[in-house]
Amino acid sequence: MDKRCMVLVAGLALGLSSAQAQTIYRTTDAQGNVVFTDNPARGGEEVQLEPLTVVPSPEATTLAPPERGDGEVARSSPGQPFMPYDRFGIIAPDDESTLPTGAAGNVQVQLGIRPALRDDHRVRLLLDGRISQSAMHTDTFLLNNLNRGEHTLQAELLDASGAVRHRTEPVTLYVQRASVNLPQNPNNPAN
Repeated sequence: MDKRCMVLVAGLALGLSSAQAQTIYRTTDAQGNVVFTDNPARGGEEVQLEPLTVVPSPEATTLAPPERGDGEVARSSPGQPFMPYDRFGIIAPDDESTLPTGAAGNVQVQLGIRPALRDDHRVRLLLDGRISQSAMHTDTFLLNNLNRGEHTLQAELLDASGAVRHRTEPVTLYVQRASVNLPQNPNNPAN
């Protein structure tokens, strides 16, 4: 054999020997803790390990959502494992927008959800960190008679078991309202 062939055979033999299971040793340190090591110089008794059971992962094609005949991806049906949404956020009102006095504290909250909300998922609206609207299968909420001042809006996506899976970024909303303390205001409810 020439030198290159011998080096190749030696390299393969070395690689195969390192791929086999190594011997593990069990020792106890001074504090009484059990220590497992592959270093025989530390002493201890040799441990015989059972072979590992290896379960192959499912093929990537089995994890992809099924396609309909028109090339569109079919929506997940209820009862299937939770799949994340590409988009879940408040699209109206805009962050740091002001609700004028004439709106009387009423505002429509519109969510952007993509793909469409699954049949077994619900959304609930939070106002200033508290549940304002119970969980419903909708992407639109109406808030009525908000007090003047600053408010924080968020929405939560709940799965079929009621667990929160997504929460939107907070949206700040400023509400202007007529005040009885300003009698000259034409929008004063006392007039």
